[in-house]
Amino acid sequence: KGGLAEHPPATLLSTVLGGVLLKDPTSSNNNSDFLVSPESIQDICIGNVLSPPTSAVSFRMAALSVNIPHTTSLSTTNRQCSSGLQACANIAHAIRCGSIDIGIGAGVESMSTNPMHELYEKFPPEVNWDTMQHCPNSQEVMDCLIPMGVTSENVARQYQLNRVTLDTFAAQSHVKAAKAQSLGKFNSEIIPVDNVTQDDGIRPTTTVEKLAKLRPVFDKTNGSTTAGNSSQLTDGAAAILLMSRQEAIRRQIPILAVWKSYAVEGVPPRIMGVGPVYAIPSALTKAGINSVDDVDVYEINEAFASQAYYSINRLKLNPDKVNPNGGGIALGHPLGCTGARMIVTLVNEMRRERKRVGVVSMCIGTGMGAAAVLEVEDDSLRSAL
Repeated sequence: KGGLAEHPPATLLSTVLGGVLLKDPTSSNNNSDFLVSPESIQDICIGNVLSPPTSAVSFRMAALSVNIPHTTSLSTTNRQCSSGLQACANIAHAIRCGSIDIGIGAGVESMSTNPMHELYEKFPPEVNWDTMQHCPNSQEVMDCLIPMGVTSENVARQYQLNRVTLDTFAAQSHVKAAKAQSLGKFNSEIIPVDNVTQDDGIRPTTTVEKLAKLRPVFDKTNGSTTAGNSSQLTDGAAAILLMSRQEAIRRQIPILAVWKSYAVEGVPPRIMGVGPVYAIPSALTKAGINSVDDVDVYEINEAFASQAYYSINRLKLNPDKVNPNGGGIALGHPLGCTGARMIVTLVNEMRRERKRVGVVSMCIGTGMGAAAVLEVEDDSLRSAL
């Protein structure tokens, strides 16, 4: 139903792949406008969840269509809701180990083109069902099939989260996003697609009272998860240009942020939404950060109010530091795109507010959590570049 619904994933992807290479993404595409020439890109990784296997072809076509040469390699990755973040991690790690110097991590999803509810109908898991149902760990094995909304209900029930709490959290997401949009905070993040120039799922007039009128979707009798306190089904794409420090210095390109660490941790599939509770401390440890209080800004995906609220409170995070410009409930959660989009939002917020350390994190279907730590270096270091 959104403004991007009629555009196939390849169109969304080609828009951001072309735009991320430009000094000004809204300018005409000519060589004088390139921050980095297309020929300089050595590898691209695209996060995607719902597109069919032929997406490997359509995404390669998307890259070639914006004059990225055939010498630039491309791959796709699917770690479900963290796919966009995983794509960036794959490129960052390739740079760190010396395989490449410059690459693009990106994510794309068209939930209009490839509806989530049709996924298992078109592509049922290819398993021996008798084996899976009778193996020693059959309960957790079969829990991987639990619909995401039901896992939200499991989190709410297990950790005693009531409907008012979840609706309040959801309403705040819209309020924060609406304020950020009205102040133009998202403008520098967005490359227009035709006449679509801003997110169209933000509802400035959302209130707890209005959300209370919505009926639970997954447990109609005793449930607390509704369409209003869940992430929106959304279409979108995002891309991140990554390179080694040496390459950025050589090219005299300002370093907007530094990739410090990445972690993925497993959790029980039936409560997959608690993933950030375990992934965030792991990523902080890898980055040498001792306390959650040492992080200035958190972007935690709001797949559902239940899991996001629980994760924030379980980790005892300062709510003012989390999703200051709203999250997935207001902005949407195009599965493969979200992780990359959250990096863009995080880095822009950190630089705008002069913050140093930021974290991107999300839960992952089938029971995982992912988190990355990024750092904006201080002015003295940035000016030295």
